[in-house]
This record gives sequence, structure tokens and C-alpha cells, in this order.
Amino acid sequence: MSGTDFGKPDVIVVGAGNAAACAALAARESGASVIMLEAAPVEDCGGNSRYTAGAMRFVFKGVNDLAQVMPDLTEDERKSVDFGTYTEDQYFDDMGRITQYRTDPDLCEILVRSSFETLVWMRQKGVKFQPSYGRQAFKVEGKFKFWGGLALEAWGGGPGLVDNEHKACARDGIPIFYETPALALLAGDRGVAGVRARHQGKTVEIRSKAVILACGGFESNAEMRARYLGPSWDLAKVRGTRYNTGQGIRMALELDALPYGHWSGCHAVGWDLNAPPFGDLAVGDNFQKHSYPLGIMVNARGERFVDEGADFRNYTYAKYGAVILAQPGMFAWQIFDQKVIHMLRDEYRIKQVTKAKADTLKELVSRLEGVDAKRCLQTIEEYNRSIRTDIAFNPTIKDGRCTAGLAVPKSNWANPLDTPPFEAYAVTCGVTFTFGGVKISAAGEIEDTAGKPIPGLYAAGEMVGGLFFHNYPGGTGLTSGAVFGKLAGASAGGRVKG
Repeated sequence: MSGTDFGKPDVIVVGAGNAAACAALAARESGASVIMLEAAPVEDCGGNSRYTAGAMRFVFKGVNDLAQVMPDLTEDERKSVDFGTYTEDQYFDDMGRITQYRTDPDLCEILVRSSFETLVWMRQKGVKFQPSYGRQAFKVEGKFKFWGGLALEAWGGGPGLVDNEHKACARDGIPIFYETPALALLAGDRGVAGVRARHQGKTVEIRSKAVILACGGFESNAEMRARYLGPSWDLAKVRGTRYNTGQGIRMALELDALPYGHWSGCHAVGWDLNAPPFGDLAVGDNFQKHSYPLGIMVNARGERFVDEGADFRNYTYAKYGAVILAQPGMFAWQIFDQKVIHMLRDEYRIKQVTKAKADTLKELVSRLEGVDAKRCLQTIEEYNRSIRTDIAFNPTIKDGRCTAGLAVPKSNWANPLDTPPFEAYAVTCGVTFTFGGVKISAAGEIEDTAGKPIPGLYAAGEMVGGLFFHNYPGGTGLTSGAVFGKLAGASAGGRVKG
């Protein structure tokens, strides 16, 4: 086997991101021997998890619950920060509302009810968390107030999350084989019995008693994006890893796995117009531009095309990328004035940004490349006149400060663009992950087209179909990866040891 000893593992985990690591740790906790196969080299390992900001959505009743996940929370933070709460009912409501009530009820229940205990378990494994001040809170009268149900993120963001999970795997004796993409499943009448992979340029067969597929969706595969998401999606930029090519899904489908979920849907955001085709770890998640609720967005025609204040950005950013892709030229400009510039997220201050700035609106619109300047100036003037300035502006709640009489309304946080200097940022569509995947059981087993579990085969992470449709609540991707990774690992470990 090309000189590499893969041993005789009980469980093979395909992938090395958050879902895969949680699966491996849970399987090992059950007493099984485990190895992980990672397609990427070590410096780019961890799938999309490494490219995230690390926010995780979970149920918490207050600061005491947060302290279980984040035991180094200071006494001052306990007293001076309003973290709020996020109940099971709120999570269920958000999952239903955001997915247009298509989310699989059984999977959704597992996700919501297991979210808190899973993060506590992750902390016990050595994953560290910190308050998400810069992304999920505004300072009001000197006090941080969190909004949108998200309070914590992994320490060190996505890279910190992956590094701490891989350290936990090393402590538990779980080897990771890099540059080792899985090619096919080994299967017979008794179910799955291992994988065929490519390692150091040679094809190898690795036998096992169970396989967990946690190697992402098909967002990095331009051909599959065009086939399933539709025209022009092959031209979209990819926010994260280049290695999520849908290979795990293909391998499962070859064994008659049931395709499940929203195959023509994906998580896609506003992403810097001149960002590279795939994610850049030096920049990480900072090509995103998510402060649009504080301003307006215009397309090449110089017209607004979306309600920037329809909801907190946690509940709109994952679907607005598709809306931007549908605009002429597949781009838009976000426009702000000085009243809100200090409130923009840190991602607006990076060096690699496509930006225009001017002291007058007329000068600004002339600098928006590709935009009808005359119509854009009319759009801004119409917008400014339409705002209900009698309603107070409050970024920590849906304040109802709206426009009146516009064809495309702004429902909250509407402020006149009247305080120079003005700034604008160019964005296009950045694909995060695809929603279509395979059907799993309540034990994480991949089911076939007859609705029966395929013996020895499990899935977690982006491969799990049926959770998200049209959109998703921010921070749920990493949480679902952890929840269903832990579930699949426990089930696979229990199978091989029991």
C-alpha cells in the first residue's frame, strides 16, 4: 500500500473538517479504531470549516449555559454583556421560517435538541469558544448587546476550530492521512467494507467495518453547480475549499443512496467582486460583505433589487448571494454614509477590497464601475425621500424604520444617505455549500432508495440532505456538522463494537 500503513481500522472517516472530526472523535469514544482520509494537503486541510468565521448556533438559556461552553468567561463579561437567550422554540421557528417549512422535522429536532449538549461535548474535547463581539453584537450606551440568536464562535475562527479538533484527534490516536482522496466505496452483500482511495499517486484499498462520509457537498465542482443549481452558477466564486467536489455524494449514489434535500439550492452570499475563484486562507472569511442592512444595494442598472432590511443579516445573507448572481453582470454595489461606517463589520477594512469613496453622491455613483450613474443617483434620492424618519433607528432590534412608497421596500434600519464621505463596496456571489445531499436515518445511517439503511455507511456535514431549503439561519452549518458528526460517529462506533 505505497509504504503507508493504514492499519485495520474499525471506522474510516472520509473528510477532515468539523463534521468529520466530530464523527471520528465520537467513534473513538465508543471504543472503535478510527482513521481519517483528507483529500487536501495538510496546509489546506479541514474542508470549508477552516474557511468559516466559526460562529455556531445553539440553544442556551442564558449566561450560565454559555459558561459551560466557555468556562473562561470573565465575571465582568457575565455582568456587563447582554448575551440574551436562544430557546428551542426560537430555533425551531427559525428553521421552519427560514426554510419555508421544508426542513425535515426529524433531522431538525435532532439538530435543535442536541445543539447545546454537542457544544459542551466539543468543549470537553478541547475546542475553545469566545463571544462573537465583532460580528453578532452592537454597542448600545456602552454595553454590548447580542442580536440574532448567535453569541459564540470558535476561538481562532475556522482555523482555530479545525486545529483544536485535529489536536483532539491526535490525543485520541486518530491518524489523518492527507492528500488521500476517497475514490469509491468497497461494498458487498453485507454492506460497506471500506474505501478505494488514492494515496501518494497510487490507488489503495482500505478495509473497515464502517465508513462515515463527511467530505462536503458539490460547491467546488463547476459542472455539478451548473447541472443542479442552474445557469451561471458555474461562474460563481467559491468561498471556501477547492476540494468539496461532490465525490462523497457520488460514491453514496453509486450504492443506490437516496438523493435528498434541496439539490437546486445552496448557501451563497455577497462576496468581494475581485476575490479569487476559491477561498484564500490568508484572508479567510473576510471577502464576505454582510453589513448591507445598514445601507442599500444597487445593481448595474443603478436600481435597488432587494429589501436590505427584511430581517437580521443572519437570516438573509445566505440567500442574497443568489439574488446578486441573478443581477445584470452578476454584481452589485453596497452603499453607506458616515453615520454607519463605524458600525461596518471588520471585513470592510481589509486591504483586498473593491471600494469607492467620494464626498458627494454624484461623485460616488460616477465611480461605481459598471453602474448606470444617472439612474443610481435617482434611486438614492428616491430612497432618501421615502424613509420614515419619525421611527427611531436601533440596530439591535427589527426597529421598523422603513421606507414608504418604493417598489422595493426597506423594512428596517433605513437611514438617509446624507452624511459624507460616502463609501461603496462591490460584491458578487460567493457559494458556501450546497443543500442537496443524501437521506440519513435518525442514527446517521445513509438510506437507500427503498428507505433502508445501507449497512456500515453513514454521513455527516454538508452531505446530509433535508435540513436546509432556500436559505439557512446563520451559524447552523457548523452546528449541524458537529451534531450529525457526533451522531454518525457514535452509531458507527456502536455498530462495530456491538
